[in-house]
Amino acid sequence: MLNKKLLVAAIIFFISSAVHSQVFPTKPVKIIVPYGPGGISDIAARMIGSKLSEIWRQPVIVENKVGGGGTIGTGFVSRSDPDGYTLLVATVAEFTIAQHLNKQINLNSLRDFTPISLLTDTPMLIVANMNAPFNNLRQLAEFSKQSPAGVSFATPGVGTLNHLTGERLAAEMGIKLVHIPYKGGAQASLAVVSGETPLGISGAAVVMSHVDSGKLKILAVASQTQIKGHPDWPTVIDAGLPDFVASNWVALAAPRGTPQKIILKIQADVSAILQMDDVREKLIRAGSEPIGSSPEILIERINKDSIRYSKVIEITNLKAD
Repeated sequence: MLNKKLLVAAIIFFISSAVHSQVFPTKPVKIIVPYGPGGISDIAARMIGSKLSEIWRQPVIVENKVGGGGTIGTGFVSRSDPDGYTLLVATVAEFTIAQHLNKQINLNSLRDFTPISLLTDTPMLIVANMNAPFNNLRQLAEFSKQSPAGVSFATPGVGTLNHLTGERLAAEMGIKLVHIPYKGGAQASLAVVSGETPLGISGAAVVMSHVDSGKLKILAVASQTQIKGHPDWPTVIDAGLPDFVASNWVALAAPRGTPQKIILKIQADVSAILQMDDVREKLIRAGSEPIGSSPEILIERINKDSIRYSKVIEITNLKAD
């Protein structure tokens, strides 16, 4: 009799678990962005969150938890219940750079999270002041040889993807570049516009308005191929640096232990949203390529970039502020 009761209880448990997964979500879902409003991670989160609210018929709340170079929001999600109701919009910075740059950070992307999908990809741009005496990377190399003090380049801060991209560029080109950190991408781009620094490494979303208005020129883009809509922008690879790819990808992740059925449902719905014409148009206009991927592809990207940037950090002996 007892065994029958246990069997019935087990059947009810498995049925209720299956039903729960099928009807997810049954309450509001929170998406945490570890940076302030206006950046590509925030833009992507709000676009996708709005569409998910329509599909799921549940509120999807985007919340900015700023601080610690993205680690405050990231840590908050890692400690949340693994039930699919608290998600993280992660970037290459928190998931592949932070743990190598600062050994005190007790966060590991693949240990503490379940990857869901790549959302967007924003390649780094090498930009210059309009009056800078170089128009491409070859000319930059020639100019640097005539400048013993090196050529200064602006970024949003020490240890950012922008910074690592500049250090890697200098190492692979065999030139001297001097890093000038600013407080955010907007300040860094304005420094290049004004001529305070002749060179900058930036994401497209931050500098597109300056490029469109003729205040900055593009030397190269750190992508595998030319950016859609900008076939005249050469790649760093075109300048003779094989496999020089650097992009600020944005992804969606959940706390480790979130049920696989929920992960796959979120991934399928998000990927469908990223194929919608209006979403794609807005993201491309913001300078990012809409992606949508399987969890496995995101894991592969995390592993590859983690190895890449750990090497740059080791070679340049970078330390977190």
